[in-house]
Amino acid sequence: MGVIAFILRIYRIDATSVDRAVTAMPANPPTEPMPVLAARPRWRDMFASLKVPNYRLYATGQIVSTTAQGMQRIAQDWIVLQLSGNVADVGITVALQFAPMLVFGLYGGVIADRYPKRRILQVTQTLSALLAGTMAVLIFTGSLQVWMIWCVALIGGFGTLVDNPARQSFVSEVVGPSLLRNALSLNSSTFQLGALIGPAIGGILLSAIGGGWSFGVNALACLGTVFALSRMDPSKLRPAPKAPRRKGQLREGLEYAARKDEILFTLIVLSSVALFVYTLPVLLTAFADHVYDVGSSGYGIFNALVALGALSGALLSNLRATVTLRTVVVGAMVLGVVQSLAGLAPQIAIFGVLLVGAGMSQLLYFIASNSLVQMSTNIAIRGRVMGVFVLIQLGGQSIGGPLMGWIVDSFGPHVGMTVSGVMPLLTASVAGLVLLKRRGQSVRTAFGARLWRRSGSPRAGR
Repeated sequence: MGVIAFILRIYRIDATSVDRAVTAMPANPPTEPMPVLAARPRWRDMFASLKVPNYRLYATGQIVSTTAQGMQRIAQDWIVLQLSGNVADVGITVALQFAPMLVFGLYGGVIADRYPKRRILQVTQTLSALLAGTMAVLIFTGSLQVWMIWCVALIGGFGTLVDNPARQSFVSEVVGPSLLRNALSLNSSTFQLGALIGPAIGGILLSAIGGGWSFGVNALACLGTVFALSRMDPSKLRPAPKAPRRKGQLREGLEYAARKDEILFTLIVLSSVALFVYTLPVLLTAFADHVYDVGSSGYGIFNALVALGALSGALLSNLRATVTLRTVVVGAMVLGVVQSLAGLAPQIAIFGVLLVGAGMSQLLYFIASNSLVQMSTNIAIRGRVMGVFVLIQLGGQSIGGPLMGWIVDSFGPHVGMTVSGVMPLLTASVAGLVLLKRRGQSVRTAFGARLWRRSGSPRAGR
């Protein structure tokens, strides 16, 4: 429970009460059934959730918003590198963007459980539009400096710590339980596709007409998301029960996450992936500028290759019948292997092919981990549990950004890329061995079997 214990220390929560609660509960508490797919879905059912009008609006806003944010991120990172000439400064930008999540992230989950999620998203997207518009003006007027980018990144981080838990848990309110599994997959696909395709488009714009336009496009996209949310039919939503104001709500979310293997071990593996893998844009700036000398256009191509792999991963993820701990652990191991090999690539062509594999494996892993946590969590506490998930996912990047920047500056991009793959590979391997031991299995007896899978259907936590 190292991840949960670390979070408890940050928030000064009494770990003794959590330990007592966890010890008093069975390792695998009873759960309430959640409708999931019992067989591999057909291709024609891949987009079943889009039959829901509210979800069509939500998904459209999601893909437009995340794509524009990816465009902005690529422009932001490259502009920082050009202004300062230091990869470590790019890492600092990433750290500031996600630092509020690391310090206050769990409170974002409490807010998501306490207030209407659609209203929260409208407010956070409006804030994002204002910040992006401000950056565009600073760039077009030629007055932008690195410290200004850092300030905007930090302010935007406070919006993110509320936006992400609300965004993640809002999906179940839009589609209901019968389509939740499909909606979670589509939602994760659109989110990650936007985050990966956006940088590819942003790289092209960056080399063609400059980075300011990416910020302007993001401002308009955020306002478009606000409009899409306002067009939803509130009577068709299925709002979760609001969490009342009382003490101990943070502790409740942590206790819940700590006592369920599906959530706890997913978070442990996620912590390593977030720390090392999700800082890939920092690494790609170094490969484009220092290794292959391909400039901003090459940087855009690298991101386009990652996006191509992500698109393939999105299609494959929607054909999964079930998601288990085995899916998450093995997926992280595969991701680690692919990214490690990219660090060892002897030439740019092989590096490009491995970037496609990295994008595919990254998206498959993220969708599996996100879906497993949500399907294992009761809807009344889902916002707080997803707050922990997002805290680790984005907070890890606030540490990983400057860490990977330092590794690249000190030891070179190849070492940085290799480390970014080896660390999650080791973490997932150790997590897998611990799970086998907890369940009385060995690697030899478990090989070829369906590891870590519960008998019967996957279930949602009580």
